[in-house]
Formats: sequence, structure tokens, C-alpha cells
Amino acid sequence: MKTLNKTLAILAIASTALTACNKDNALQNDTFEKRSTAAADYTQSSLPVVTVSGDITSNTTWTSGNVYEISGIVTVKSGATLTIQAGTYIKSTVNTVGGTANGVLVIAKGAKINASGTPTNPIVFTSRNLLDGNNATVGKAGDFGGVIILGNARTNEPTNNGSRLIEGLQDIPANYYGSNTDANNAESSGVFRYVRIEYAGYKLSADNEVNGLTLGAVGSGTVLNNVEVAWGLDDGFEFFGGRVNASDLVAFSNDDDQFDFDLGYQGTISNSIAIANKTSSHSASSSNPANSDSNGSEIDNHPTGFTLTPKTKPTFSNVRIIGTEDETGITAPGFKSGVFVRRGAELALVNSKITGYKTGLQINSDATAALTSVQSTSIHGFTLAATAGYNDLGSNTIAPVGAPAPAFGIPQPFFNKAGFNPGLTYTWAKFNY
Repeated sequence: MKTLNKTLAILAIASTALTACNKDNALQNDTFEKRSTAAADYTQSSLPVVTVSGDITSNTTWTSGNVYEISGIVTVKSGATLTIQAGTYIKSTVNTVGGTANGVLVIAKGAKINASGTPTNPIVFTSRNLLDGNNATVGKAGDFGGVIILGNARTNEPTNNGSRLIEGLQDIPANYYGSNTDANNAESSGVFRYVRIEYAGYKLSADNEVNGLTLGAVGSGTVLNNVEVAWGLDDGFEFFGGRVNASDLVAFSNDDDQFDFDLGYQGTISNSIAIANKTSSHSASSSNPANSDSNGSEIDNHPTGFTLTPKTKPTFSNVRIIGTEDETGITAPGFKSGVFVRRGAELALVNSKITGYKTGLQINSDATAALTSVQSTSIHGFTLAATAGYNDLGSNTIAPVGAPAPAFGIPQPFFNKAGFNPGLTYTWAKFNY
């Protein structure tokens, strides 16, 4: 039998706690279900496998009676809609690390995805090693490529009419996203909810990777909620421009940032949580490991144009950024900040909690601290709680620096400690793993 991992049961996050229920009532005191990585625990291993490759150019439905195996990069082209039934499992043909990208699903500009799982029957993108019926194989980061949704909402890219190549993919027209007009900000790329993405990631080149879920210039008409990205090779969620709002997101144990924002993204992330794994490698930039980092959330305006508009300015409403109770055993240089605002970006932080990182809220010198507002929020850091000069809107709790990190009323939120349980009240059915 394979070793047990823990992964988060996603559901609504109430104002002070996650709301969920474990599959096994005996596990009611554990926030993450002790879900085995054994292939034998996945009944989907016995389903027929349908291999998909190339472009999807007409309306297509993937059904829960099959497992879908993505070969290479599958792109849903403009004018087409991909519908994925609740309970459908998707995998990649081969491990994507160190070779040609496999298991990458791209929803191109003008296309739509209709991926609407349910709390008891989610849609799952996962490792092929968990669907092979072989208990000798294990899931690991990079086994699946990732999901990329591209829209035509506004970015702050000053060239090419606001259009830009999405990171991690080759330079072809279908991999571009964004515009320089607000007229597209309310567009819809479809529905993406009750979805789990695990063991994802593909590295095209240094600092140029596919994340678990990448959203390029996605408009506010898109429905995005109840999504988990776990055990990823790079970032969990990355937003490049656009105006999509998202709620009930869970980012867990991804190797780089749990949440990442760039290129003029302006939207609200609500009722969501990022949880670090102490044993992750916490990747640092190959170009400058000393200054780059693995953060709970990283917020950039533009990689070179720090004053470009519209400015990247997400709103965090009831967001939990959880690191570790102490720094013992963390040798990775990348483990840095709960929230890192830099390169001219801004942030509105409301009713949120940040704890267990070297710095809780770090605002770099290339961003204006006063343009980041903090209200009704609790912040801790091992060496610095928060950079001075942010716009203090009141009712904040700034904890003393040092260890152990405070839980701020969340019942034992640190993953690598016995009794891990970030405030579950178990009042709603969870994903049926």
C-alpha cells in the first residue's frame, strides 16, 4: 500500500473557517482527508481510457464513464465549447517533466469550458500513476501538465494591442491572450467549479512554466469557484491580467507561489486559502535565487513596466495565507513571504489572515506601500510582520515577530504539525475523493 498523503477537502470558507466534511466520519478532526495515493483507491482505474490530442474545433463533451488521457497540448479553439461532466477524471499520457509538454489543456480566446462538478462528484485532473491500477507507482509534481484558460479582457501589456504569449507554451497564435480595451472585461470563458487539479506543472525553460491553473486575461463573466490546486510543480493559481472574480479556492503544497498575479489583474479573490507544505522545495528563481521566492501570494504589476496601467490590484476578501508554525527544518532559500507586493503592484487586503512566513506582508521598494490597503486583517512574520507605510484602514492585528506563528483563532492551521485542522466546521458535504 502506498504512503498516505493529505489533501484538502474544498468547499465554502466561512468568515472564520473552512466549511467541509470528510468522507470518513472517523476523520472528523483532520482538515485534510487522509487520502491514499494508491491506484487501487481510484475506481476510475477500471474505466475505458479515451486519448485526446490536437485541437478541439467543435462542441465536445467528456463524460464520467471514461478517463480522458491528454496527449501533448489539447487546445479548444475559438467558437468551440468543451463540456466536462461531473465526476470525470483526466490524466496525461506521460510525465511532463524534462520533456515535451503533455497533459496541458488550453481554452483559447473565444472558446469556452463548461466544467461544472459537484461537491460529491468533482472533476479531477490528476497523475496517470493514480489511474493505472498499479500500487507501485506514485503521484508526483509534474505528472499532469496543467489547465490554461485564455480570454480577451484587458492587460497592461503595452505592445501588440495588449496581447501576450502565455507562459510555459510555445509561440503560436492560439497561445496568446489579452487586449488593451475595457470593452472585453466582462466576457465569459465559461464555468470552472468543483474541480481538483493535482500533481501538475511543466517547465518549458527557466522561470517559464505551466502552472496548475493559469488564467490569462479572463473576463468577469467567467464562473470560477470551488477549485483546488495541490502538489504542483510551479504556482497553484496564476492570473495574468483580466477581471475574473474567484471564490473558494484552495492552493496547497505547490512548489512555487500558491497564488500569483500579474499584468494588470483586477478582481476579487474571496473565501480562499493557501497552505504551505514545510517539506516542499520552495523553488527560487534560477536567475536570482537570493531575491526570488516561494510565497503564499506574489503580486506583480508588469515584469518590466512597473508604472503601466491598469495596475495589478487584486482584492483579498477573507483569504487565509498559512505557512508553518516555525522555521525549523526549512532549508530552501525560496520560503519567503505570506504576501509579496512588488514591481508597482497594489493590493486591497480585507478580513484576512497571514501567518507562518518569514515576512507576513512584504511590499517591495519598487511598489508604493501606501497604495496597498489593509483592513480587519491579522498579520504575522517570523522576522517582519509587515512592511511599513501601507494604508491602515483599521481593525488590524499585527502580531509580534518570532515563533511559534499564531493561528489567529484558526484551530491548528499548520499542515506539518499533528492535529492539523484549519477551522473546519463540517456542515457541508465535501468532494468525494
